[in-house]
Amino acid sequence: MASTEARRECETEGCSEDAKLQCPTCIKLGIPGSYFCSQECFKGSWVSHKSVHKKAKDDKNQNDSKNCVENDINTDPWPGYRYTGILHPHYPLTPMRLVPDDIQRPDYADHPRGISESEQSLKGTSQIKSLCPEDIEGMRVVSKLAREVLDISALLVKVGVTTEEIDHAVHLACIARNCYPSPLNYYNFPKSSCTSVNEVICHGIPDRRPLQDGDILNVDITVYHNGFHGDLNETFYVGEVEEEAKKLVQTTYECLMQAIDSVKPGIRYRELGNIIQKHAQANGFSVVRSYCGHGIHRLFHTAPNVPHYAKNKAVGVMKPGHVFTIEPMICEGGWQDETWPDGWTAVTRDGKRSAQFEHTLLVTETGCEILTRRMEDNGRAHFLNQV
Repeated sequence: MASTEARRECETEGCSEDAKLQCPTCIKLGIPGSYFCSQECFKGSWVSHKSVHKKAKDDKNQNDSKNCVENDINTDPWPGYRYTGILHPHYPLTPMRLVPDDIQRPDYADHPRGISESEQSLKGTSQIKSLCPEDIEGMRVVSKLAREVLDISALLVKVGVTTEEIDHAVHLACIARNCYPSPLNYYNFPKSSCTSVNEVICHGIPDRRPLQDGDILNVDITVYHNGFHGDLNETFYVGEVEEEAKKLVQTTYECLMQAIDSVKPGIRYRELGNIIQKHAQANGFSVVRSYCGHGIHRLFHTAPNVPHYAKNKAVGVMKPGHVFTIEPMICEGGWQDETWPDGWTAVTRDGKRSAQFEHTLLVTETGCEILTRRMEDNGRAHFLNQV
């Protein structure tokens, strides 16, 4: 049976012309309707019309997350893989969360492989950028926002809470501050924060494992706002923690703060590793070598590289306007690491615990400014309030 096509009117307010052009994004998202009579009408309605796309994406994300959780059976994603410790991933992961289109995004946010072209263009260079006053102010703002997000995550660190729940809170806190969560899709990292439990050194992917009494948990936050990244992390106690774990966490924090105390113009970046390793070894701990601090500003990672171990070959001398992170990773046992098959989660090879702390720092004329400090306590770590 043949049928005649129903007449469609242009959806631009005040226009009743025949419409045959359909919004391509709506077709892709499966949104019915969305017809316009001309490109001019479509462009004129764009500001209000794009909210339809956002609602459809949010609804899909909610439904996908709900279905994933309801059907979840905590499967092991890598049968036969030999884990170094007792920690195992709790899969499947919930889908990658969406960020509203009106929030400014770094260049890798929509790249299919998460590649930062701006970082790649400077790969291999050792030249360290000194920021101008306007850029320094941008770093102060974004670092303060990153601190606020980390402090929100700290309130959720309790027995029975999952790292997925913490990550969800981080994601919402970023959006509420008009920030993009920097880890999200960075070289396809699937979450908005890194959560590293016990033997995980860094880059742990939030999942559905409930935190257990006696765990230590590092939450690593980076946010992107108005063209700049701000980065920090802290390690928290979960419930009643063994004295050995407390000593590890305390020593790691001291390693960071002792290194920060030495930051001023004229100091070589390689000297920081000597300070950190000396204090770690004096307390019976080792220093991870595979991961280091880094320059940060409009790029998530850039020069200088800041190793945390002694006798390293780091290039560069501190100058006013340099902005970088120090983020020592200290281990109970050996410093050697390996990576889970997810390509991200770095764990100690001997399965023993590791802790980490991080600040973003600005070199000033006379010393340094801790950009990610708590305003009321000049950088005092949250975990100390739990002792």
